[in-house]
Amino acid sequence: MQQAANGGQVATQRKPVDILKSMMNAESVQEQFKNALGKNSATFVASVIDLYNGDSNLQLCNPKQVVMEALKAATLHLPINKALGYAFIIPSKNSKKDEKGNWIKVYEPTFQMGYKGYIQLAMRTGQYRTINADVVYDGELRKVNKLTGEIAFDGERKSDKVIGYFCYFELMNGFSKTLYMTVEQMANHAKRYSKAITSDKDVTVEKLLNLANLPVSPDSNKVGWMGNFHGMAQKTVIRNLLSKYGYLSVEMQNAITNDYEGDETSQREILTDNYANKQLIDAEDVSFESVSSEQQAETIDPGY
Repeated sequence: MQQAANGGQVATQRKPVDILKSMMNAESVQEQFKNALGKNSATFVASVIDLYNGDSNLQLCNPKQVVMEALKAATLHLPINKALGYAFIIPSKNSKKDEKGNWIKVYEPTFQMGYKGYIQLAMRTGQYRTINADVVYDGELRKVNKLTGEIAFDGERKSDKVIGYFCYFELMNGFSKTLYMTVEQMANHAKRYSKAITSDKDVTVEKLLNLANLPVSPDSNKVGWMGNFHGMAQKTVIRNLLSKYGYLSVEMQNAITNDYEGDETSQREILTDNYANKQLIDAEDVSFESVSSEQQAETIDPGY
């Protein structure tokens, strides 16, 4: 409390981080995190507070919404530490109508998967023999077989110029699939479907293409298309391939549903139909089911 000029008292405005801490300490919220994470809930809650305290834009978001987005990561057992690259909570400046019907700009938090998060969830299923994603440099793309859809990346690298991104996986039953997207396709995809930049007139496809010329550092702790184009591109090509052709556990389905960009299903189908190889798949071999505890125990635990 502080003294007002007229001798009365007014309440001191609480800091955003103090409001978030109060919410995180609420019994109902604590119970939700404990249900998701068990004995590791306290560590995760502390990481949410650290993230919020260190991001001034995130502090402009509604703390309740931040907690809800954090719960999405908790249910997937993925840490939200930016340096780890599994999952993020991104503050986005969105246009909304206020109570009077006027359009205003407000910051809103959004859960976003990192490319490492998708790989981690795929590993937990125990169904993937191999999964890999990377950039493709000038000269490495040697040929594309239109009949089988097979793509050869064994050409000799000519320069450090990135021309595209690929994801490849092979399941334990031998089924494999590859998806390749050019830098131009990725930049257009980002501009059209990313919530953070779709309505931002200052972010053009040309500006995104310039970001693709920066040194490759997908493990950077910077987030979003503007902060880490290569990392987001690898995440996108992984997600687009797995969402259509991969073995999806319940965890992976939830991750794709909650993922930050919110691509429309029809668009994902267009991307994979155009750029993925056309190998047929037996629906009985690649089913949608929950993962057994034995399968999960064989994978790497990122800490939560």
